[in-house]
Formats: sequence, structure tokens, C-alpha cells
Amino acid sequence: MAEEMVSKNFIEQEIDKDLREGVYDHVCTRFPPEPNGYLHIGHAKSILLNYGLAQKYNGTFHMRFDDTNPTKEKMEFVDSIKEDIQWLGADWGEHLYFASDYFDTMYECAVKLIKKGKAFVCDLTADEIREYRGTLTEPGKNSPYRDRSVEENLELFENMRAGVYKDGEKVLRAKIDMASPNINMRDPVIYRVAHMSHHNTGDKWCIYPMYDFAHPIEDAVEGITHSICTLEFEDHRPLYDWVVRECEFEDPPRQIEFGKLYLNNVVTGKRYIKKLVEDKVVDGWDDPRLVSIAALRRRGFTPESIKMFVDLCGVSKTQGAVDYAMLEYCIREDLKLKRPRMMAVLDPVKLVIDNYPEGETEWLDAPNNLENEELGSRKVPFSRELYIERDDFMEEPPKKYFRLFPGNEVRLMNAYFVKCVDYEKDENGNVTVIHCTYDPETKSGSGFTGRKVKGTIHWVSAEHAVKATARLYENLIDEEKGVYNKEDGSMNLNPNSLTEKEILVEPNFSEAKAYDSFQFVRQGYFCVDSHDSKPNVLVFNRIVSLKSSFKLPK
Repeated sequence: MAEEMVSKNFIEQEIDKDLREGVYDHVCTRFPPEPNGYLHIGHAKSILLNYGLAQKYNGTFHMRFDDTNPTKEKMEFVDSIKEDIQWLGADWGEHLYFASDYFDTMYECAVKLIKKGKAFVCDLTADEIREYRGTLTEPGKNSPYRDRSVEENLELFENMRAGVYKDGEKVLRAKIDMASPNINMRDPVIYRVAHMSHHNTGDKWCIYPMYDFAHPIEDAVEGITHSICTLEFEDHRPLYDWVVRECEFEDPPRQIEFGKLYLNNVVTGKRYIKKLVEDKVVDGWDDPRLVSIAALRRRGFTPESIKMFVDLCGVSKTQGAVDYAMLEYCIREDLKLKRPRMMAVLDPVKLVIDNYPEGETEWLDAPNNLENEELGSRKVPFSRELYIERDDFMEEPPKKYFRLFPGNEVRLMNAYFVKCVDYEKDENGNVTVIHCTYDPETKSGSGFTGRKVKGTIHWVSAEHAVKATARLYENLIDEEKGVYNKEDGSMNLNPNSLTEKEILVEPNFSEAKAYDSFQFVRQGYFCVDSHDSKPNVLVFNRIVSLKSSFKLPK
């Protein structure tokens, strides 16, 4: 039992205690995003945590849109969030809800608070409310409208609902304690006037509840047992508990906070991403340089790699930041045995085998993944004229350079030994053609043992190569400067975050479709872009390079 307790995170230990003491006899969790932007990697932690807890305790998982603020919400965001959560594998079954479905209940709760003398209509402006609130070291002072009668408050609140007042003219506030050391308890606003159409309720309402009032009611109405949220809501917990208590919900939910997941030198803030999208720095919320879940999916990350990443980060009571390199480690680990290793040349230079028969094509066997025989093999065409990587040839090589140079012999992967005998250059001194001879006895798989070579290089047949585009990514942020400019708050962007190259790939890629991923031999893992790639115009996003100095912390 002791070993079991040690292996459980602090949230699981709290749930165990609640079940043991009979506080609850089941577990019901939820993920409640606001549909005002796309989800990012930090949300993935919350989704997988809440869904995982429901699975672990044989409980129920709810998906609920916290759509109480029509000023920022769009159906585009609703649809993207649903797609992201399904892709991550969190199955809400029939439990898909909208907070706006509970607007009638929230209104009734507000009326109940007024009748109990626990809420009042206030005429102070937003600036005046801030001024009256006090500071962290000084108590606030009561609103001059705090002592209105129950009857007057009921009438004014009804008029708010009826559309009598302009936006900002009146608000409904909870009546708690203006001297509370917790500023969130100093008569917080719980309803405001906003004459706006709502994506779900249309024009039915012109008053909308504030998040801190709506959220506990949503949880209580749905029978959530454990409201798992991030650490910034810890100071809001007394208000959460006050709302469910004063609104007299039976079996009220319990809020538990955990530390957010942060990535170093990565943009996750919705308003910053929105600005990048609006300024066309990126080509949408799913640009592969971002860490929105949609962007990670488009770049080629898998649900399994994100789950591995979240598991490695763990669950704690403190905020923590990790390097993007850990996320890259997870996708390499996930893909290395799953994906075929195929040949693509990113910076081509022609190689001609002078003694190979002109017009002849051989179809050679190539294993799809040397570490996983179950992926089988494929046939690749070999001919007299090939393309190789430009940096696989040097006129004057340094020591320990084992690839092609005049007089040196290398193996062409899955093919023959070739020896460099000559090369051609253009008027600018650039190598344009490399001339080699081949030894027909050295065919790969033939059992040849006459001599060895130290270098093996990849290639594509010039006649059969398929043209494609590769997008190579660096961090969107200039890592030396950090994310934000301290002087004006702007983002320190990396001008080299995207490089596009025209490349050549083996013909076996011709059937590749959106989201298919591959290892390009010696170049990294690449994924077919879901936006811009078409059957005859292949576009690949580099997910991650092959190697990294990153090591898992012990």
C-alpha cells in the first residue's frame, strides 16, 4: 500500500482520500476550455490529466465549453477544440456541454443570492470598482450602492436582463467582504451588461455571468466531483467554494490546483498568437512553428508523443518550465520504430556513374526500417544518373571526412560502391556534376566482402526522382533574446524560423497523403503538410531533426 501511495501524484492521493472518507462515491472530471482561441500544449496536459483521472477511477469525463464571454468566442474555436481533444484520444462520449446551456440556472442563482442579501446591483464604473477594491496591503471600501434593499436589487437586476441599461452602466456584485485579505473576495462582479449576440443562445441574453461565478455553477450542475485546474486559480478557490455554498448545491465539487506546463522560449499566450496570426507572421493558428495542438498535429507530432511528454513532465503543485527539446525527444522516441526510412535529397547535386549502362534501370531492395523488420522493404530505382546531397562531396576534405572526394570510394545506400574520378564546375566555382565509377560486384545484399568503405550516402535516381518542397523550421523566437522585448513588450522573432527548399525524393513518396510521416535518411522526420500538399505537389514539414544533445533528466 505504501508503494502504491508513493507512485500516485498528489491529486490521486486527494481523490483516494475523498473516496475513502465517503465525500464522493464516484469520480467525475471535466475539461472546460473557453472557445476564444486554439488549444496549446499546456492545455494538452490538462486534457490528458482530467481524462486520465476519469479513466483511472472508472469515472466520467465531461467536455464543456466555458462560453460565457461572447466578445471573444467563435464557432471556429469550438470546432478546432473538439477536433484537438478527439485527436488526443480523450473521449467524452455523450458528455458534451456548453456553459451557455446553464444561463437560466445561473440567473436563478444570482436572484437567489440577491434574495439572501448576498448580492447587489452596483452603479460604479469599472475604474471606480478597481479604485474601491483596495490593494494587497490595504482593505477595500464598500460601494455606496452596497446597502440597496433586496427589492430594489431584484428590480434593477431584472431591468439589466431586460436591456434597460447600456454596457457597463450597471453590474451585479457578490456581497462578501471588502476587507478580505483575498482580493477575489472583495465583492467581486458576477454579472455584467453586454449587448452582444452569443454563438449558442443568440440574442436571448444581454447580461452575461463572470467566469468566477459561472464556473463553479457549471461544475455543480454537471455533478463534477473534482474540478482540476491550474495554479492561478488557487486564490479563486475561496470564491468558488462560496458560490456553490451560497447557491446551496448538494454534494458540491471540490477544486484542486496543479502547476501549469510551460515551455521555455515558446509563445503560448492566446493574445500573442492572435497577433502573430493577424500580422501574418504565421499562416494561421495551426502554423507548424506554433505549439497549438493543431499546429503540432500539422507539423507531424502524434498523440502518443504528446502523452509521453505530459507523463514525463509529471503533475506537481508548483509551476515548472521545460525545454522544447524534451518534446522533440518524445516524438523521436515515438516515430523511430513506426515510420519507414526513405531517401530524399534536400540540396541536390548530380552524380553520374560513367561505367554504368546508359538507359538501364535496376529496382533494388531497400529495408523500410532497419530497427523494425515488420515494416518490410520496398523497391527503389537505380540508374546511371543520380542526385546526392551537395555536402556529401568535397573537393578538399578535412580529416575524418568519409564521404565522396576525388579518389575516395563510398557505398551508395542499398546499392553499389562508387569511386569519385572527376567533377565539373560552373563559372562561379560551384560543383555541378560528380563523376564516379561503380564496382558491379559490390551490390548491396550480394555478400561482397572484398573490401570495406567507411562512408555510406543516400541518393535518388535522376530519371525517377519526384520534386517536392521541404519546410525546415527553427524556433519562432530568438532564443538568445527570450520571448518578449522588455522595452515595448513585442516578441523577439527569429527571422530564420522557416526555410523552404525544393528537394528531390524517391518515387515511393508519390502516394503520400496529408499527415503521413517518414524518416528522411540522415535528415530527420518529416510530415506531409495538411494544408498545402497535393497529390502532384508534395510539401513536407520537418517535424524534428534526427539527433539532439538532449538527455532525459534523472
